[in-house]
Amino acid sequence: MKIHEYQAKQILARYGVAVPLGEVVSRVEDARGVAERLGGGTVVVKAQIHAGGRGKGGGVKLARSPAEAEKVASEILGMTLVTHQTGPEGRVVRKLLIEEGLEVARELYLGLVIDRATGRPVFMASTEGGVEIEVVAAEHPETILKESIDSGAGFQAFQARKLVFGLGLERTQVNEAVRFFSGLYRAFESTDAALAEINPFVVIKDGRLLALDAKMNFDDNALFRHPDIRELRDLNEEDPLEVKASNSGLNYIRLDGNVGCMVNGAGLAMATMDIIQYAGGRPANFLDVGGGASEEQVRKGFEIILGDPNVLAVLINIFGGIMRCDIVANGVVAAAKSLGIKVPVVVRLEGTNVELGQKILRESGLNFTVASGMKDAAEKVVAEART
Repeated sequence: MKIHEYQAKQILARYGVAVPLGEVVSRVEDARGVAERLGGGTVVVKAQIHAGGRGKGGGVKLARSPAEAEKVASEILGMTLVTHQTGPEGRVVRKLLIEEGLEVARELYLGLVIDRATGRPVFMASTEGGVEIEVVAAEHPETILKESIDSGAGFQAFQARKLVFGLGLERTQVNEAVRFFSGLYRAFESTDAALAEINPFVVIKDGRLLALDAKMNFDDNALFRHPDIRELRDLNEEDPLEVKASNSGLNYIRLDGNVGCMVNGAGLAMATMDIIQYAGGRPANFLDVGGGASEEQVRKGFEIILGDPNVLAVLINIFGGIMRCDIVANGVVAAAKSLGIKVPVVVRLEGTNVELGQKILRESGLNFTVASGMKDAAEKVVAEART
């Protein structure tokens, strides 16, 4: 789950991470009052959407007076902000973060993620702040400092000091930086975050260290332990089809292809998307209905897949273990009849009651294509999507 910048900063501040003074508004007329409360001087007006590149897209601007803050807010609030992460459709700006203006001396990078190779959190830092870390990794990998963290022992002060000196911070800033880095790690660990990123992490002219920007993502599987964080979810920032799938207990991720996929099991879903690509097609989604999906879930899965207008054909790839193939077939037939499916549907079944499932499909009176294997299914559905 993703949250907004202002929400991430509120969480980080609770763990002792220093952030700029600021307030969130959702009405243009409130911007002037915030700017006045921040001293009446220069403020930064920042669009709040779940995407990076906001500045380049025109969603982050300076205002040098309360009157100008209100004018800038009127330009940004309500706009459709397009960045390299939103796609061409963009995101509507519904909230603004208005923060104190600061004189920045240096821009650095800090981040925490889980290293999938080791299963450990890894703390990353770089002198190349203010730009995408992916660009830094590709062009200047030598500038990225890493500290792998033993979850049992936690983030150690000596590790923080190594990062501090690697970033070239002043000796007078060491203790403050160690507290800052340790607070960031505590926030990451305590909230079951999947990502905690400060870009840029800045040194301002008076020597203080601040999180000028902040980004946090959380492990959905751990949200039951954090009802306060779960309440921060902004459905306006999520794909409506993904929200609908989540409410139905389905795992769905929308992609940019034209072959819809309904599969049981994440591993099989990944393999299905790979084989569609191998056959020359492009998957339109990842949809895992789960090992014990009911007929109703299969129907809801169909609704979600067909809610994407780019889908020109659907591949159903089910291994009947916990979920029997005849149950799947009945769900597919019921869904096709109730939804009036107009696109071609290719079905590959394997496992428990596979013969009965195939019989149900063939005798349904509907135009299903029953495939004999994954390769056959992929080739057939890609061909259907092209016609």
